[in-house]
Amino acid sequence: MKDPKNIVVSRKMLVPFILITSLFAMWGFANDITNPMVAAFKTVMEISNAKAALVQLAFYGGYGTMAIPAALIIKRYSYKLGIIIGLALYAVGALLFFPAAQFEIYGFFLVSLYILTFGLAFLETTSNPYILSMGAPETATRRLNLAQSFNPLGSITGMFVASQIILPALNSDRRDAAGNLIFETLNATEKAAVRTHDLAVIRDPYVILGFVVLAYLLVIILAKMPKRESADHEIHAIDSFRRLMKNKKYREGVIAQVFYVGVQIMCWTFIIQYGENLGLEKSEAQRYNIVAMAIFIASRFISTALMKYLNPRFMLLIFAIGGMFTISGVILFQGMAGMYLLVATSAFMSLMFPTIYGIALDGIGDDATLGAAGLVMAIVGGALMPPLQARIIDAGGTGFNDLQIFGFISEVNFSFILPFICFVVIAIYGYRTYHDFKKQPSV
Repeated sequence: MKDPKNIVVSRKMLVPFILITSLFAMWGFANDITNPMVAAFKTVMEISNAKAALVQLAFYGGYGTMAIPAALIIKRYSYKLGIIIGLALYAVGALLFFPAAQFEIYGFFLVSLYILTFGLAFLETTSNPYILSMGAPETATRRLNLAQSFNPLGSITGMFVASQIILPALNSDRRDAAGNLIFETLNATEKAAVRTHDLAVIRDPYVILGFVVLAYLLVIILAKMPKRESADHEIHAIDSFRRLMKNKKYREGVIAQVFYVGVQIMCWTFIIQYGENLGLEKSEAQRYNIVAMAIFIASRFISTALMKYLNPRFMLLIFAIGGMFTISGVILFQGMAGMYLLVATSAFMSLMFPTIYGIALDGIGDDATLGAAGLVMAIVGGALMPPLQARIIDAGGTGFNDLQIFGFISEVNFSFILPFICFVVIAIYGYRTYHDFKKQPSV
């Protein structure tokens, strides 16, 4: 008979595990159909890289706004209610893309994304601790890594829709024989017609997604979900917060998570700009993003399996050092070698989010719900860092190679200094937690 401590998911919890794990794919789709929209909006709305990166500020800013309120609602009522509210807000945000496209207002799209991620904040605040609780604490990090392995399946689907359906259909991205954008040569009336067409192209997948989410909402309403003990009807949020802030491992884990989400979103957003600087079209550069995601998925499953033999804290340290190495090449190499290393970086990012999450929440007991909210709130790193990287890219102008850093590094290449710094922070967290773990007495 198997030791219950070694069972990742029991038969009793299999159906709830599948239902909750499917949510990971649903928010992965939203994340990665949205990343390429930074480049799409820059062209069609004729705005700077920095203003286009407000897409990420709106998208990931929703996590920072709603994570704590979501945790308090879940703590007071139930995980199931949190999922229902999350799916409802997700659907509303996606469906608001229809009027946003009708009015052709960039700010309306940003508000739609902001509301959409209110829903994702509820879903992530609910799903991550729920998955951790579905079995023995000894297998919690492996269980979360397994569930998170399905997140990139949704992500790669979102990338595929962006690269094969949205980006190739954008008339604003058409180029002449010399490689120049035709859109920039059009008069105001012609540009208006192109803009109307392209915003409709961007709109349609989100509206379809909204109806899909509504259908899944009905499934969740009808499904029987087991109640978890951590859905506490007595709220002691202030006491919980104080305990969490005294917990060094948790406190530093939130900081590491901010930097991890920042590095992930920067690498997957600005791969398109990096490719455009090499002469690739947006849709072609996005295909490299799909390869990166495929590598990410494979590495996630491999690293989850390796955790049976290697300490997750040690693996986090090694993978962060690997990310520092590849990003160094992204900065220094000016040709396709840099693109290949940028793609390879996804292999090292693969285990980071669930591993930091599992390490930070390990042993915090009744504070798990609010603790999970803090780690979901850390996703705000994806809102704060891409605009900073975009400002580096805009340092010499709205192009990608207007300024040479140290005489040979283009702006877009140099902008990846921010992901490098993020990997340094993650490596420090991996080292510190692994060092503390080794100091613990053997049982």
